[in-house]
Amino acid sequence: MNAEPLASILREAAVVFLSRPGLAGTNADPDEFAEQNRKVISHALATVPALRSRVSASLCTSRRPADEQALATVVLSPQDDMAVAGLRLAEILTREQAARQSQRKRFAEKAKDYQARLETARGRERNAVAELAQISSALAEVEKRSEELDTQVAALQRRLADPRSLASALLGILHRESSREETSEDRDPRNTVADKVAPLRGEQAAAAAGITPEALYTALQNLIAPRLPSRPRAVAQVRERHLRVRPLGGAREIGGSCMLVEAGGTRILIDAGLRPGENAGPPRRIGIALEGHLDAVVVTHAHTDHSGFVPALAEKLPGLRVIATPETCALMPRMWADSARLMSRREELHRQWGSEGEALYGSDAVQIATERCEDLPVGISRTIGDLSVELFPAGHILGAAGVVLGAGDQRVVITGDISGFRQETVDGYSIPESAREPDLLMLESTCCFEEHTSRETRVSDLLRAVEDVHAGGGRILIPAFALGRAQELALLMSKHLPHVPVLVDGMAADISAAFERITRDRANPLRILDGRVRRAQRPADLSVFTQGVVITTSGMLTGGPAIAWAQEILPDPRSALFLSGYQDEESAGARLLQLSETQAPTVTINDRGLKKDLPLRARVQMMRLSAHADKRGLLEIVDEVRAREVMLVHGLAHRQREFAKILDVRGHVCADTSDWH
Repeated sequence: MNAEPLASILREAAVVFLSRPGLAGTNADPDEFAEQNRKVISHALATVPALRSRVSASLCTSRRPADEQALATVVLSPQDDMAVAGLRLAEILTREQAARQSQRKRFAEKAKDYQARLETARGRERNAVAELAQISSALAEVEKRSEELDTQVAALQRRLADPRSLASALLGILHRESSREETSEDRDPRNTVADKVAPLRGEQAAAAAGITPEALYTALQNLIAPRLPSRPRAVAQVRERHLRVRPLGGAREIGGSCMLVEAGGTRILIDAGLRPGENAGPPRRIGIALEGHLDAVVVTHAHTDHSGFVPALAEKLPGLRVIATPETCALMPRMWADSARLMSRREELHRQWGSEGEALYGSDAVQIATERCEDLPVGISRTIGDLSVELFPAGHILGAAGVVLGAGDQRVVITGDISGFRQETVDGYSIPESAREPDLLMLESTCCFEEHTSRETRVSDLLRAVEDVHAGGGRILIPAFALGRAQELALLMSKHLPHVPVLVDGMAADISAAFERITRDRANPLRILDGRVRRAQRPADLSVFTQGVVITTSGMLTGGPAIAWAQEILPDPRSALFLSGYQDEESAGARLLQLSETQAPTVTINDRGLKKDLPLRARVQMMRLSAHADKRGLLEIVDEVRAREVMLVHGLAHRQREFAKILDVRGHVCADTSDWH
């Protein structure tokens, strides 16, 4: 039955009323008229049989439910008393129906209220679960960092108990003059030993010890590297002391850098890096180094492709010394710890899939390698057996150094990764007098066949692109190498685009904090995480941070937080992903760039072994800010060093061949990238 039992009867009666001459032409709505004149119409139905007859005749043609039909029969009866009884019954039914409707409305409102409360409770539950996941993730990250810090602290405590390590650190402190702001002359190693050891700190320390600054310097050097008793210099002995260099990795490829240098009974490595890729491996010919004893490994800088295999060597070789600049010694343990964690994760995945893939080293090896680190400031020569070693600034990243090796009257210069332009975090290279006119220059050739536009132009292009995307309401993801590139990008954004919010995620944030610690006592300390640039908080920021720049690892999109951010950003046509550095041909970053250039609709992302297809709508572009010297820069280095022979390493073979032709035309002698003596 309808909510109003008499609705159809009253409406038909209203039609009859409106058809009377007195109301004709009013164009009144029958339903409204019935509602407004209910009592009059009901009284007329009870007292006027003719009205009931006309309404009954109108309703007989319509099909109605049986209960409404029965009520109409009674109300529209020819007998007045039956009609009155029917109307009373209809009124009772109407009141009951109204009461039921009111009750249903109250129940509906309560149900709606309960539903709202339920949704609120479910929302709170979802938020609680998300917060719990975030807290769990943060706790896991804190636990991971705590374990890494415990390892590093334990190793540093052991280093503090080592007189040679203490002497090395003290020599590094005396080597820096902090009373005035650093200049380019201060950073030139030619102006360091004589000009910096003696003044201020050196004089004060020497006075406290009751000796001259020169005597203090000599004593520290002897403590670090005790002089061996002199031996007769027979002809055979002189020949034995001749330098021999053997590239063991990173010769005709980029990554896995490793050079074996031998003289007399001394064997040292310059770098011991990992080859890039998802399954990072050791230097290709590292077995040659392990055929005999090794005295030391000198690390040019802390990038994993130059330092990542050192813990495996330190664990295997008890007497191995690890020598690098103070900055590199401070940065390597964090890089090693991350490599150990990634290798452990890959090993676990291999076990799950029943395949082979053993980690090269674990946290114990990281601790051992950290304990073995010896600071060697630039510009100071250190003797290792029959070899002398001196480091010089190479630019590239914080702490990066080239190496000058000497044995008898022979010298070899190994640049490591090198650059001549000033960056936000480091100046360019500075070639010392000791590195000029050597017998051999081993020159990195990463960008030997590229001619980069000026750094100012490249920076300007990047900043303009970031500004465009930000103004359009999008996010910009910049996968970057955790060490060097991420800090450079963060400082550029903070300096030139202070209105654009910036997040630094993953290990890039940890290394940024390390940069601040390492430089805090300098005249111009680096301030990276300064409020405008802050550490990302995942997973919350994945959805909350909707406009700005995200700088995170890994630089080649092979893993790390960049994968989680890419899943959020790549489907968004307002956003962009800018690749900022070298992309290995097999890397995910190189594949993404190729897909974007061919306008592919989707991209497959590998997230911890699970592959996901994503819409590819975001702008993808290479915005390279190389920290390597290009062709012109490398030619300037070769011209400045003026070596008898030049060997190209750490580059692609076909590019090296073309660059060697240019060197030949310019009058330089190129040695084959192979064993040299």
